[in-house]
Amino acid sequence: MSDTGTKTDGRVERGNQTRRLVLGRTMDIASVEGLDGLSLGRIATELRLSKSGVFALFGSKEELQLATIRAAAAVFAENVVVPLRDVPPGARRVRALCRNWLTYSSERVFSGGCFFYAVSAEFDARTGPVHDAVARARHDWTAYVEQSLTEARAAGDFDADLDVEQSAFEVIALMEAANAQSVLFGEKRAYERAEQGITARLRASATDRGLAGLDAGDEAE
Repeated sequence: MSDTGTKTDGRVERGNQTRRLVLGRTMDIASVEGLDGLSLGRIATELRLSKSGVFALFGSKEELQLATIRAAAAVFAENVVVPLRDVPPGARRVRALCRNWLTYSSERVFSGGCFFYAVSAEFDARTGPVHDAVARARHDWTAYVEQSLTEARAAGDFDADLDVEQSAFEVIALMEAANAQSVLFGEKRAYERAEQGITARLRASATDRGLAGLDAGDEAE
């Protein structure tokens, strides 16, 4: 490889490292203060980077916000969805998915609890690219929960007349209520209450096969 190529690769890697450093900080800030709490100047000062260098990577506050949302979605998936890649569709997988979300929130992967709960409240009544990105991420998560329930119903773990959209709405509402209460009051009991509610909701619609899967999930812990 030529010296020019080596230098170019080195600059690219340094740029990637700086980008990861910046986004690691912006995700945490946004989970606590919201996406409006981000600015190129603030990040440069806090991380002792040149403002021009940060601007070269992101270009504008809006692009920094959008990049932060994309990065947070990847972290969310890594903590909530990826651990289930080897778990077959069914009631056990649905329950594990919900538990992963509760753990992601309770262990403060982001300092402010669930990143997407925080920024949704901030941007729900606005318009524009940042609102659209937040809405898309929320829609994708709801669709994933609905897909997991649909697959479990098809596998015979839930009653054939299970209302997937309603069930997804209810379990997500319980998870987010636990997140909100825990962040506001600084306590973890809300997560236990949410899990009890989610378990009761799933068991109410489970077939004998589904109940066996849910019980197997308990034994595996």
